[in-house]
Amino acid sequence: MISESAEPRLAVYLDYENLAIGARDSLGARFDYGVVADALAERGRVIARKAYADWSYFDEDRRMLTRHQVELIDIPQKMGGGRKNAADIKLAIDAIELAFERAYISTFVICTGDSDLTPLVQKLRELDRQVIGVGVRDSTSILLPAACDEFMFYDALVGDTIDAGESEPAEDAEINLVLTTLAGLSSSSGAVRSSALKRAVLRKDPTFSEADLGFRGFGALLASLEADGLITREGRNDPEVSLAGSAASKNADELLVEVVKAAKEVPLTGLKTALRKRDDNFSERKLGYRSFSAFVKAAEARHLINVTGRGDARIVKPGKTKR
Repeated sequence: MISESAEPRLAVYLDYENLAIGARDSLGARFDYGVVADALAERGRVIARKAYADWSYFDEDRRMLTRHQVELIDIPQKMGGGRKNAADIKLAIDAIELAFERAYISTFVICTGDSDLTPLVQKLRELDRQVIGVGVRDSTSILLPAACDEFMFYDALVGDTIDAGESEPAEDAEINLVLTTLAGLSSSSGAVRSSALKRAVLRKDPTFSEADLGFRGFGALLASLEADGLITREGRNDPEVSLAGSAASKNADELLVEVVKAAKEVPLTGLKTALRKRDDNFSERKLGYRSFSAFVKAAEARHLINVTGRGDARIVKPGKTKR
């Protein structure tokens, strides 16, 4: 069991210009640090957050980062490529300095796709620090992911904004927060104790309280989720928690196949709505998926459905039956 004091301590460094331009050019949207913060909350306690850019170019982004307690390091505009080089140099110096000054920081998160920062990653690993990289897929050098202990593509974290206009009841949102956090912890660190799950949930949302859902304690909430067939627990006092998934996932798979087969083809942008018309209790988050696009990709990988086309024109058809 990992105690709170033994949990990984993370320091996050963002080469913001690289990320912002990559997200804009590849995904057509503004970079959202929130999805990165959620993924990192499943990996440990974030101690420091710094972002580097000429902030006169990223006014709206600056407000978003400030809401996430990210320290903004201003690199003023200079001629030619000097500004970009100055940002890389300042980021690298600050990271190495922190590595020497704060021995308790075990993991450095370098958010960039720039291969110029590969030597920094290598040096941090020489100092016996774990390094996690984060970058936009189309703007990430092929050299950088291989240099890291783990690399997360921002594209996968943000998912597709399918049925983005839908809202969910506050109670469902709290339950889904617990389940998606459990799924993330399980994939990144294996066995998950209930105490570690509660800490990770609070890192994502410090206002979370099981009392708001009518439970006297976090253990009572987990017991209710287990009774609903969503999780399983093993052990006493601080039990090991895992997603049950089997029955719920099977029902979701059958629902998906039934809906697509009946319609023969469904626009991807309307698939979630079609599923909820058939079963208003459907929620991909209760199955541990971070987004609906992740649920769709998993179903396609198992040949339950076939997705054709690109962007908003994608169509979902019945999958190929295996013989």
